[in-house]
Amino acid sequence: MSSAFVLIWAVTAATTALQLANGLLQAVLPLRMQAEGLSISAIGLVAAAYGLGFSTGCVLAPIFIRHVGYIRAFASLAALASVVALAMSFAHSTWAWVALRVLTGIILACVFTGTDSWISARAVSSQRGRILSLYTICTKVTLMLAPLGVALGDIRGDGLFMMIAGIFSLSLLPIAATSTEEPPAPRSVRIRIRGLFAVAPSAIVATFVVGLVNGPVMAIAPVFGTSIGLNLDQAASLLFALQAGSLLLQWPLGWVSDHFDRRRVIAALAAGTGIVSLLILWSSSHAPPAVIIVSFALWGGLALCIYSVCVAHACDLVDPEDIISTVSSLLFAWAAGVTIGPLVAAGTMEQLGPGGLFLYTAVVMLALTAFIILRISRQSRPAARGGFIDIAPVSPATAAMSPRTDRLPASDSMSAPGADPVPSRDRDLEPAAAGADAAGPSPGGKDP
Repeated sequence: MSSAFVLIWAVTAATTALQLANGLLQAVLPLRMQAEGLSISAIGLVAAAYGLGFSTGCVLAPIFIRHVGYIRAFASLAALASVVALAMSFAHSTWAWVALRVLTGIILACVFTGTDSWISARAVSSQRGRILSLYTICTKVTLMLAPLGVALGDIRGDGLFMMIAGIFSLSLLPIAATSTEEPPAPRSVRIRIRGLFAVAPSAIVATFVVGLVNGPVMAIAPVFGTSIGLNLDQAASLLFALQAGSLLLQWPLGWVSDHFDRRRVIAALAAGTGIVSLLILWSSSHAPPAVIIVSFALWGGLALCIYSVCVAHACDLVDPEDIISTVSSLLFAWAAGVTIGPLVAAGTMEQLGPGGLFLYTAVVMLALTAFIILRISRQSRPAARGGFIDIAPVSPATAAMSPRTDRLPASDSMSAPGADPVPSRDRDLEPAAAGADAAGPSPGGKDP
């Protein structure tokens, strides 16, 4: 473990600091906007702006990193993130928040593309498991604990934004101090949602729906908490609960998905999320805060795990050389959902009150469950044969972290421009399992 840590200590330390600032910002922003008197619809619009900026940043990141290199890119982006965080203390209108949140999405997408690419380049086969485990644990634990920092300042003051800006600036130190050689810059990938839908409609639809649901919940959960009577600390702890549930259930659910048809796992997670959404809807009016927080932990353990199972399912159906493009396409489907979801969810809350958020998530997730069950009914598939990895929707470079990419040449760790998720024959499946469950046959003879 020590040798693995030496390879990635600088990037892991820098990313941990970034996620600490990002996690605290996720908790502070909705509460500050609520304190400024913004409506739920305005807060939803700001949340959607982040999704738009994020998807834009994923496109720009490889170009920027190739132009200036990893270290200069990280340094300039972290400094810019610090400035944007400070500027948020002066924002008093919806459009000011929208503009700053778009910038935040672009910056963080570029930063995490750089750090994930760096980690991927250092994660050689013999140490990949240890490196990815260490990196994942550090970032997830940080995201879990960061929202608790709301208790350290006044939500109406500027202290919390100054703290966030300071942490962004401190993330520069490990990268600036590293003496390791920069890895090759990431290459661009072409996003082909339509091509991936022909191969894995269950994965692409589920990923989009996950964005529709997870985006607004993560962005509006603190506002939901204060709207149902929780104090600021309790409302911020809802984000802690979401991340804690995800951390606890991610690997057990991943193990299950490695031993069953992954579509069944996706359907079960979606159905569970819908049911827990109704539980939260009930508990918000009839249960003490502790029950609400536990319900959020269960919701996070189910809903935040679906993305990784979708990635594993799609990767089961493509050749190794198509994995980078496949995961990048899934990421953009997720980002599209994150851009649209907060607008719809916020509108539902405006019409139905705070409970509208989880009525919305229940309806959407139960609809996804019905869609996946329909796919399963059209064509059964054998149980998966392993290969699950905890991939978060953070950057396109997370695709290269998959152990499956060990079969790629080193020069192909990121796809060349124009690469498509080409429909392919899954060599790990029996010929009889290569049928389609869509309305018609797909290229390559399979459809999940």
